[in-house]
Amino acid sequence: MKAIILSAGQGKRLAPLTDDRPKCLLPLAGRSILEWQIRALADNGITEAVVVTGFRADAVEREVARLRFPGIRVRCLFNPFYAVADNVGSCFVARHEMTGDFVLLNGDTLFEPDVLATALAGAEAPVTVTIDRKARYDDDDMKVILAAGRLRRIGKQLPFDDIDGESIGLLVFRGDGGARFCAGLDRRLRLEGGLRCWYLSVVDELAGDDVVGVTSIHGRQWAEVDFPMDVARAEALARGWLGAEQPLCEEASG
Repeated sequence: MKAIILSAGQGKRLAPLTDDRPKCLLPLAGRSILEWQIRALADNGITEAVVVTGFRADAVEREVARLRFPGIRVRCLFNPFYAVADNVGSCFVARHEMTGDFVLLNGDTLFEPDVLATALAGAEAPVTVTIDRKARYDDDDMKVILAAGRLRRIGKQLPFDDIDGESIGLLVFRGDGGARFCAGLDRRLRLEGGLRCWYLSVVDELAGDDVVGVTSIHGRQWAEVDFPMDVARAEALARGWLGAEQPLCEEASG
């Protein structure tokens, strides 16, 4: 199974930490976010990871060349439109990779391996959005509305009174889910302003066709690293995982 990691953005809201490096390379407990992701993917039997790069692609390519874990091959795919398009552009560049079953992952989502294990086990729909629940949501959360176990809406501007959870930035595609998503990307990019959309706006459209399911990972550990205040929490999570993890047969070289 393949994973596609969207890591083209700079993460300007994390400045000055990201003035000269993409946020996927921010160090947490001595490892980059990208390394934590690759380790979690390998731990769950993912055999291939495609990292979509953009800002400071050279630095990401060096990190990918450094990482060597058994059972998983990692390669980069450059998105030349990263400065003029939102993450819908990265998905469009990677659309030829979206065949069969695959995982789509935001490059700023830090998660323990059990999060992915739960997502894969619960992914039965063509498109499955991994969600979590909390007591209060804010304007920046990618919120979801559910009905009968299916996704009905996803977006940041949904009515707070109707919210059932938030997307963590990890989706699983099975069967024809990838083809449906790619067709939706094409439709979205033909619209005025389509380049400035999030790819989840395409999933919001697909939800109307009753093909988008959800899997809750409530109680599992994860963090979105988007603002400076997120870094300390993510660092604490990563340090906790270091003490509990089982070493892979072969550590990253370098």
